[in-house]
Amino acid sequence: MNWKFWQASPETSAQANWVARAVGIAVGAYLLIVAFFWWWWDAEPDTFDVVEVAREAANASGEDLVTGAITTSTLIRMGEILLDKRGGYLANDLFPPSVWMDNVPNWEFGVIVQMRDMSRVMRADLSRSQSQSTEDPDLSLAEGKFFFNNDSWIFPRTEDEYHDGVEYLQGYRARLSDADRPEAQFYARADNLRAWLTAVETRLGSLSQRLSASVGKRQLDVGLAGDRAAAQSTPTPSDAALQTSWFEIDDVFYEARGQAWALLHMLRAVERDFAEVLEDKNARVSLLQIVRELEGTQKTIWSPMILNGTGFGFTANHSLVMASYISRANAAIIDLRALLAQG
Repeated sequence: MNWKFWQASPETSAQANWVARAVGIAVGAYLLIVAFFWWWWDAEPDTFDVVEVAREAANASGEDLVTGAITTSTLIRMGEILLDKRGGYLANDLFPPSVWMDNVPNWEFGVIVQMRDMSRVMRADLSRSQSQSTEDPDLSLAEGKFFFNNDSWIFPRTEDEYHDGVEYLQGYRARLSDADRPEAQFYARADNLRAWLTAVETRLGSLSQRLSASVGKRQLDVGLAGDRAAAQSTPTPSDAALQTSWFEIDDVFYEARGQAWALLHMLRAVERDFAEVLEDKNARVSLLQIVRELEGTQKTIWSPMILNGTGFGFTANHSLVMASYISRANAAIIDLRALLAQG
């Protein structure tokens, strides 16, 4: 057989080399672009001044800064940041680089969890004078929008639902300061503040347990403790081992960081809208201590990855550090609730 027949000509070899080189350059350029956007989008938004945000909104629309305006404006601003930050909303993206990212999407979920809790309490408690009064229509619709699936890509998109929720909050805020629309109210009472703090307490308690499980621990079953007549649906082990999967440690960490970021802003807003209640109960300093603890959760992470060293090992355990801040904040919230319940 004449092997020369099968040998490529110099022109064909040069053309193949050129194609391979072009493909290599294109792939390299694509990967560089993806890496750049991965780096650019993988950043958590900074904190903001809740009072300044509320004043800017009031000045832009000619509204008065009435009771409840700061809390509502803070909730609106958090929704806007969620949708308009670097890269936009990432949790439902299907294409690189966001489809490979999990830190910011979990941070987004943490923020929306706190937004859901506040929107629910605003609908059920803060905007109603008593249990038999009617719900505010805008708040009722906003709550439903924020409880929409957080990773729906289309039909409808999550961003569209959350954007509608923000618009309903804006409608509620506009009616708050309108003397001709007295049906829109924000009741800054101690019992209403306690209702929200109860929701916050359960969230932080769960987060603390999930963060602490990064190193594994044994947990006794205390579900029926304190009540001899108590019962539960099915039996559970009296002693169980709990440990967060290695693949989920950073997910839990960033979800906690997102919840703490959102809660930090809501507490600063509540400090202003419930100022008289807090002063009357001499509880303002207790709330400020919670804010101080949550500020610690937002410190810069200098490590390129979330470390999971043992409790007393050579390397850090970022989850345990976060759990420490969260637990202290939760303990302070329990004390604050007790203080607000006093006459």
